Order: sequence, then C-alpha cells, then structure tokens
Amino acid sequence: MKKWNVKTMTPGQYFALIGIVTAVFLAFLYVSPKIFSDYTITVLGNIYIFIILAVSYNLINGVTGQFSLEPNGFVAIGAYVTAILMLSPELKEEMYMLAEPLPLIRDVFLPNPFFALLISGIVAALVALTLAFPVFRVRGDYLAIVTLGFGFIIRIFLINNPQISNGSMGLDSIPPFASYFWIGVATLITVILIYNIVYSKFGRAMKSVRDDEDAALAMGVNTFWTKTSAFMTSAFFEGIGGGLMASSIGSISPDQFTFMLTFQLLIIIVLGGLGSMSGAILGTFLFIGGMEVLRPLDETAWHLGPIHGIPGLRMVVFSLLLLLLMLFARRGLFGDKEIWDYIKIRRNNG
Repeated sequence: MKKWNVKTMTPGQYFALIGIVTAVFLAFLYVSPKIFSDYTITVLGNIYIFIILAVSYNLINGVTGQFSLEPNGFVAIGAYVTAILMLSPELKEEMYMLAEPLPLIRDVFLPNPFFALLISGIVAALVALTLAFPVFRVRGDYLAIVTLGFGFIIRIFLINNPQISNGSMGLDSIPPFASYFWIGVATLITVILIYNIVYSKFGRAMKSVRDDEDAALAMGVNTFWTKTSAFMTSAFFEGIGGGLMASSIGSISPDQFTFMLTFQLLIIIVLGGLGSMSGAILGTFLFIGGMEVLRPLDETAWHLGPIHGIPGLRMVVFSLLLLLLMLFARRGLFGDKEIWDYIKIRRNNG
C-alpha cells in the first residue's frame, strides 16, 4: 500500500486536500447553527478564537523554541485597536467618562471589520518588531521574564491612560461583526497560513533555531531576524484574534487580558505538544471544551450520589485530569509531530 504523507504530496494533491478540508469545514459552519443550541455555538466560536491564538502562539513558543509569555499583551492590543476603530465618534464621546478621548482616538472611525482586523494585526506586529530588539538580546528564562513584563506593561498602560482606552471602565457597544461563521472562516485561514509557514523554508529555519541556535547561526541562518519574523507573525494573528474576541464579547476591559490568558494558551500548546499544529488545535478543544463540560460541577444543584457540586470543584477536577494526562504524555498529545505522522506510522506497521 502506498504511504500517505502530507509532506510529500504533489502541489496538485496538496491543493486538492486543502480544497476538500475547506469545503467540509465551511459546510460544518453553515449546518452547525441549525443542529446545535445557541450555547454550543457560543462555545464553538470561543474555541475557534482560541485556536487562532494557540496556533499563532505555538509558532513562536513551540516551532521557534522561544519561551515567550507575551500573548495577553498582543491580544489586548488587537482588541483595543479593533474596538477604537469600529466605535463611532459619537459613541466614544458618550463612553469615555474618566477622561476626554484624544482627538485622534475620538475621530478615527473605520466601520469595515476586515480592515479593522487587518490594522489590529499590523499594529500588534509593529509593536512586536519594536519589542524584538531588546527581547532577543536574551534567551531562555530571561526571555520569559522580559516578555512577561511586557504583558503587565500593556495592561497597566490601558488602565492608566483613560484618554486612550477609557481606563479600567473599558469599552463596550463594540459592533458584533464577528459572527460564528466568520470567526470560523478566520480560523480556517489562520490555520492554513500558519501551516504553510511552518512547513516552508522559513519554517525549517525557525525549527533550526529551536533545536540549536548556535548551530543554526553557524550554518548561515540569521537567527535574530528569524526569531523576529516569527515573533511578528505570531503577534499579527494574536492581534486579529483579540479583535475577534472583542467583537464576539461586545465589551472589553484591561482585566480580561491578565497573565491568566497567557497561562491558558501555554497549557493548550503544552497539552497538545510544543511545535505541533494538530496538537494546538486538539488541545484547544480539550481545554476550552473540557472546561465547559465540567461546568455543572460548580453548581450546587448538581450531584452524583453523595458527591455534590461546589463552586471551584470544576477547576480541581480539571487540574487533576491535566496532571494525569501529562504524566502519561510528557511531551503532550502529539509531541512535535502532526496527526498525519501517526497515521503514516500505523500504516507502516500494518
């Protein structure tokens, strides 16, 4: 039997596969609102947004091997830029109660959601470019500390500059352009683009930096610009994910973009396997979906024999499940491989 391997497909076979996957997923996006409840559709939309954030975060942390703890900062930038662009000047005049908005913030208005998201991603990428020069002068744990500080700085900036962000009160009445269908389309485009980046010549350079940065430098790889490009690409899609999150929720505040958001994304990519896109997607479904499945455990009315639900029990049970999973899969569900690598191995053994 001929081996099946995505990496060795001809261009025609690859584009045919992409076309089939796209058609099936678009059909699912169209049919699912007619099958599932509104609650399930809301959860699926949240999962799609976190898939965008997870695969983009995995690009810098898993594929390039840079232990970065910055996603909450770039997601916040994307969310606030999208909200400021989409809100009309009249709404901003009414909404900014802690201080008068700056003239530029008040007057800017871009009702087109596509361009608003694109600008949000570009702004996040430009901030990443500026941040890359001091950040990539260090490695390892020091890199994590520097990027962790960036996330705190962004949140403090949003709180202390009400003329830009409306401070701790945040922004609301954000236009709900991010419907379930369009969030799914954005997720599909993001996954396809990042997959092609990971398995391109540039992706191989990123993996060489992850495996041995000094050896990659000796072989002629410009490690600084490789890390910077990965950092900017990751920030771009995290900014878009933040914009979709803002539109989906309808309101944002600095408290939504704490380190807990970064911690959730870190759990997702470690659970799925650092460097694996399939793992990041499956990890998102298990993490976000698992949290919702276990939600009844927090309700006092729930009981199973002598066991009764109490507030916080869901997190205890979910943490124990994660611990057990990581004990038996220390490199995550897929390690640094993709799901089709395991399909190929099974066929070879058969």
